[in-house]
Amino acid sequence: MGKYYESSSTFPFSWDQLACAYWKRYPNPESSHVLSEDTLKRELCGGILFSRRIMTKTNRVPKWGERFVKTPVVAIVEESRVDPKSKKLTTYTRNIGMSRIMSVTEKVIYTPDPDHPGQTVAKRMAWIDSQVYGFRRPLEAFGLERFKNNATRAASGFTHVLSILYPQYNAMTITPSTMPVPQLASVPTFDETKEKLMEGAKKAGKLAREKISIVSSSTNPTS
Repeated sequence: MGKYYESSSTFPFSWDQLACAYWKRYPNPESSHVLSEDTLKRELCGGILFSRRIMTKTNRVPKWGERFVKTPVVAIVEESRVDPKSKKLTTYTRNIGMSRIMSVTEKVIYTPDPDHPGQTVAKRMAWIDSQVYGFRRPLEAFGLERFKNNATRAASGFTHVLSILYPQYNAMTITPSTMPVPQLASVPTFDETKEKLMEGAKKAGKLAREKISIVSSSTNPTS
C-alpha cells in the first residue's frame, strides 16, 4: 500500500563535517520553501545526541489539488540521533498536518563512504500514502514525484552550505582538534515552545499568503 522510494547520494565532505553542518543547512538557495524551524528537545544520552525539531514548509499546489488543500503550509516533525562513535547520523521526518490527504515519512542515514575516505553517503527512504478515497493513487504518484524533486534540491542546498562552511578543507577529512564543535541549544520550556510555534505559524501563514498572491499575480496578469 502506498508508494516507497529509496535513493542514495554522496557528499564530498567528511562525516564529521556533515554532522556539524547538518544543523546549519537552512537557509540555502534551495530552501525557500522552508518557512521556520524550532528545536523542541535535545539531549545527550549514552554518548548519542537525540533531537526533536519542528519546521513549517510550503509547496505550490497544482490547480487540481486546490480542492484538497486549503493552505500550502504544513508542519514537519524531525527526530534525529547522532552517534559520533559509530559515525552514524539518522533522521526521521513526517508531516503532522494534512496527513490524511498525504502522509510522507522519510528516513535518512548518513555514514562515511567506505570506498571513498573523506566523503559521506546519505541513504534515503520514503513512504508516501494518501487516504483520500477515489484519488489515492494520483495523489500518491504526485507526492512521489514531488518528493524526488525536493530530495534532489535538499541535497544540492546542503552541499552549498557545506562548501561555504568548509572551503579551506577542500572536502578532506578533518581532525577532531580542528573540527568546529556545534553549541547545543538549551531545551525550551513548554510555554516557550508553544509561543514559538504560534509565532512561527503566524509568520508561515503570512509568508504563504504573500507567495500565493505573487504567484496569482504572475499567472493572471491584468491586460
